[in-house]
Amino acid sequence: MAKLPLQREPGLRQRADGATLVCAYLLALLIIPARLVLSFVPMTLPPALVIALMLGVLWLATQMVDSLGMAKGHNLVRWAVALYLASHLATYAVATRRGLPIDELTTADSSIIRIVATISVAVFICDAIRTKARLDRVMKLILVCVAIIAFVGLVQFGAGVDLASYVSIPGLRAQENGYAAMESRSIFRRPTGTTNHPIEYGLVCAMAVPLGAHYVFKAKDEGTPHVRWLVCLALCGLGAMTALSRTAILGMTVAGLVMIITLPRKRKITTLVVGGGFFLGASLVVPGLFGTLRGMFSNISDDPSIKARTADYAQAYEQIDLNPWLGRGFGTFLPSKYTILDNQFLLSMIENGYLGLAALITMFLAAAVAAIRIRMISDDEHLKSLASCLLAAVLAGGIAAGTFDLLGFGVATGLIFAMIGLTGAALRLARTPD
Repeated sequence: MAKLPLQREPGLRQRADGATLVCAYLLALLIIPARLVLSFVPMTLPPALVIALMLGVLWLATQMVDSLGMAKGHNLVRWAVALYLASHLATYAVATRRGLPIDELTTADSSIIRIVATISVAVFICDAIRTKARLDRVMKLILVCVAIIAFVGLVQFGAGVDLASYVSIPGLRAQENGYAAMESRSIFRRPTGTTNHPIEYGLVCAMAVPLGAHYVFKAKDEGTPHVRWLVCLALCGLGAMTALSRTAILGMTVAGLVMIITLPRKRKITTLVVGGGFFLGASLVVPGLFGTLRGMFSNISDDPSIKARTADYAQAYEQIDLNPWLGRGFGTFLPSKYTILDNQFLLSMIENGYLGLAALITMFLAAAVAAIRIRMISDDEHLKSLASCLLAAVLAGGIAAGTFDLLGFGVATGLIFAMIGLTGAALRLARTPD
């Protein structure tokens, strides 16, 4: 009897496929410290970005044939991502035709490479992951990698030792990111893990918390060991808290609300009890942590950092009025030349115009709608739970875009686009289960 195409004999190893390449990208993105870039090229080019560009080229090649296992056909997420890419290409064309100062043109050239590569990852993931088992493998890898990032950050937070600084890879050089690792807020060090900034570190950890909860529940349901997933969940949760970032706390809150709304009633209660116990336990283990977190929100109207973020909004709106529809060029609003804007939506209006901002918001909304759609049409409880995790991550990333310049941080941006791509892949699986 002939075997089904997607079946695999027990004991045989899984052949390398699109999901394998996605895993290679995620390892480069999350595990290699973000400060390490290629030493033999003049522009700032992290290894993950090189892999992303290769995935984009491979995706184009596979669209020309039908024998390489790449999905074809319409997909809501892919269309939204394509619209966002089109907005960037239009902005780049108009900005370079208009003429830019040499420093802004150089940054615009490198920025368009960076965003095209990152968008390519989302499209590749959307079409390359063809089975639920491979989707599950990729999401497990994300959780484990973020737990490792959190562990590195917790060592920075507790012991003041930056393990990431000891990593040296031939062919890569360390680039100064403008932020000194383990600067402090209140009486605490602010960790960065393998990322470039505590805010980015906190958001990455917060996005992985729902995944940790999912795999703990799944392991308990199946009667398999769940301690490793519990450890990953604890590391990610504690990492988000110790980032001492409003963005991370908001991300955790959004993710928690999504999970509580979508979980079965029994698990809602368990999540609330465990979440409350974890927060209380962390506050007891790290004296003063709760007070510092509370202080970040209690006097938010008088917070110097908030005032500094909003002080230049008038100047920002003047810039928007100069090129309202397609913006002045992605990456050209240089912090060293103009000002730092901790709001990606506002920055997108300046650099990509109203059309670029609309495309960015549409992409987040399309991914969220896709995740909700999966929960509506699928009968697979595991896939529906993964859709909740993806919804939580996408919404956390979307809200984070309003609290810091998200697209300026490669690790967080890469992870969010990977999550967006995964929603597209999951939607395909919900419609055509393996």
